[in-house]
Amino acid sequence: MIPQDRLYQIIQRFEYLEAAMSQGEGDIAALGREYSELRPVVEQVRAYQGLLADLDEAQAMLADPDMKELAEEEIPALKEQIPAAEEALQLALLPKDAADNGSAILEIRPGTGGDEAALFAGDLLRMYQRYAEAQRWTFEIIEMQEGEVGGIKSVTANVQGAGVFARLKFESGVHRVQRVPETESQGRVHTSAATVAVLPEAKDVDIDIQANDIRIDTMRASGAGGQHVNTTDSAVRITHLPTGIIVVSAEKSQHRNREIAMNVLKARLYDMERQKLHDERSATRKSQVGSGDRSERIRTYNFPQGRMTDHRINLTLYKLDAVMNGDLDEVIEALISDHQSSLLAEMEG
Repeated sequence: MIPQDRLYQIIQRFEYLEAAMSQGEGDIAALGREYSELRPVVEQVRAYQGLLADLDEAQAMLADPDMKELAEEEIPALKEQIPAAEEALQLALLPKDAADNGSAILEIRPGTGGDEAALFAGDLLRMYQRYAEAQRWTFEIIEMQEGEVGGIKSVTANVQGAGVFARLKFESGVHRVQRVPETESQGRVHTSAATVAVLPEAKDVDIDIQANDIRIDTMRASGAGGQHVNTTDSAVRITHLPTGIIVVSAEKSQHRNREIAMNVLKARLYDMERQKLHDERSATRKSQVGSGDRSERIRTYNFPQGRMTDHRINLTLYKLDAVMNGDLDEVIEALISDHQSSLLAEMEG
C-alpha cells in the first residue's frame, strides 16, 4: 500500500505550482518544468485515489438493502482494477533520471576484429539512424572517420528529440557480432565487436569549463573528395587539458564547429560526473540494467542464426534483419521494464 500522506504531499505541491504559475510568481520556467514533470504523476494519484473512494462508497452501500445488489456487482470489479492502478502509480513515483527527457550524444567505435569490426560499427550506425528516423528524432553526424575497406573507425552523432536519452541509454556497452565476413573464403563464422557510448546532453546542466583548461586548434577539414573538399581551416579540435578529452567537429562553419565541439565536451564531462556518482552508489547497491560499465558485453548479433540476444535480461529475438533495420522497440521496452522492476524492488527493500 502506498502511504497516503506521500500522495497528499504530491497533490499539495502540484496545486501550489498551479497557483504560483497562474499568479505569475517566481521563476515561471522552473515552475513550468516541475509542473510538467509532476502532472502525469498527479493524474495517476487521482486515478488511484478515485478507485479507493469508489470502493469505500460501494462497501458503504452494502448496508442499504436497495443498493446492496448493485454494490455487490461493483465491488469485485473495483477490487480488480486497484492492483493495476497501484502498479501504474508506483512506476510514476519512481525516481527520475534528470537526463531522461533530453537529447544524447552517440559514439560508436570498432573493437576487436579489424576490418570486420569497422564494418559492424557502420552497421550499428545505420541501425541507430533508422531507429531515430522511426522515432522522428534528428540524427546529426558530428565527426566520422571511415574505415579503409568500408565501415567506420569512429563516429560521434548528436541525436535530438524528446526522451532520446531515456530510450538509448541502455545501448552503452560492447556489442558483439558473429557472422561470415565477405572476405572469408572458407565460410567460417568470425566474432568481432564494437563499443557504443550514449552520453546525456549537458545543455541544461551547469558544467563549468574554464578558458585556461581548454586548447582550441583549427585544422583543414577533410571532405569527400573532388569538388566537395573543404579547403578552409574550418574544422575545430578542442582539448580539455585536465582530463585529456579531445573533441573534433568538421562542419563547414568554424563558428558552428566550436559550438558543436563544446556541446560534446560538456556531454563527456557531464557523463564523467554521472559515472562517478554511479560508481559511488554502486559500492552499496548494484543495478541490473545500465550498470554504466562501457566494457560490459551487453548484446550479441548472430547472423547465421538470425538472432539478437541481450545478455543483461536474457532476451533473444529471432528477427535480426528487422533489428538491424532499426526495429529496436521490443528490446528497448524490455530493458526499460527490467530497470523499472529493479528500482521498484529497491524501493520496497
